[in-house]
Amino acid sequence: MIPVLDLQPEIAHMRGDLDAAFNRVMSHGRFIMGPEVREFEKKVAGYLGVKHAIGVNSGTDALLIALRAAGVGKGDEVITTSFTFFATAESIEMAGATPVFVDIEPVDYNMDPGLVEAAITPRTRAIVPVHLFGKPAAMARIMEIADRHGLLVIDDCAQSFGAVYRASCAGCERGCSDRWRSICDGKQTGTTGIAGAFSFFPSKNLGGFGDGGMITTNDDRLAETAAMLRVHGARKKYHNEVLGYNSRLDTLQAALLQVKLDYIDEFNERRRKAAHRYIDALSGLDAIKLPVLPDDGHVYHQFTIQLMEGDRDRFVDRLQKNGIQTMVYYPVPCHQLPLYLGLSLTLPQSEAVKNRILSLPIGPFLSESDQDKVIGAIRKCL
Repeated sequence: MIPVLDLQPEIAHMRGDLDAAFNRVMSHGRFIMGPEVREFEKKVAGYLGVKHAIGVNSGTDALLIALRAAGVGKGDEVITTSFTFFATAESIEMAGATPVFVDIEPVDYNMDPGLVEAAITPRTRAIVPVHLFGKPAAMARIMEIADRHGLLVIDDCAQSFGAVYRASCAGCERGCSDRWRSICDGKQTGTTGIAGAFSFFPSKNLGGFGDGGMITTNDDRLAETAAMLRVHGARKKYHNEVLGYNSRLDTLQAALLQVKLDYIDEFNERRRKAAHRYIDALSGLDAIKLPVLPDDGHVYHQFTIQLMEGDRDRFVDRLQKNGIQTMVYYPVPCHQLPLYLGLSLTLPQSEAVKNRILSLPIGPFLSESDQDKVIGAIRKCL
């Protein structure tokens, strides 16, 4: 069976460095907030080009704490996409705010910026774009709208570590201004708004060996507040100022992630080459819709297609019988989850895509022979 993602080859590729990092932590024994945490934070901040990076225990906490540190709370509304993992909406709710869902661009599955402005009300405080599947959202238009209305932008970058906005948005008609396109072009995700929230869940491009997350920001006050919130709301031990969280990034995770960070550009480029190879081999098949090229800023956390003809479940079953694992991200948009059914919200693009979408095996060590098997099976099963 060819899995959607096989982590063992990349672990083997880094094994010597990982073992050395593990042994260093075992030697000093500072397992909570040890020196590797700060070293990793500095390294991430330098890689992304931001002033601050604050390690926390998950991507969910990264978004929740970023929202709270930015002052988002009770009575506020936060505009976001419905086509995302529930943690995006959950974090907004846990911060005390209300998520307001907008529909997506069916080309790249990211928030449709053309729908954001109509969703703004006097209670709107922030916009949370999600860079889904490793493809940066339309940040120039989103930032321009936020600037015009005095709103915060906090990026959900759970799937996009290393992704770069290249002003190549889905269906681009140059709807953003030259000024904002110039400001955003070439920026890493998580660096344009007031904060970014990253996940180090093992399957992510920069994946750890357990849970982990990080907040990025250029705002000194937000960074200070986030660092306080992650340790029970205390700047100084036993001097708790507000209700916070036990949300520290483990020393061991930081040490291992620091190793993997040295490989992230290589691994992302391998993903990109595999994605382009899929596109070259599967182009011209009317039954499937492929990611749009070119975009050298996309890091292909997932390689996601749409089945435009036929029954997806039957297609998935046939691929499975041919030794190909696939995944559906996401079978239920947030606005159709039980928690939000009372909204009676209709988002046609999200609702259509959920029945057609399918993610294929992808990863930095997907071999050409395995990829050829996937391609052959798709052609056969179609």
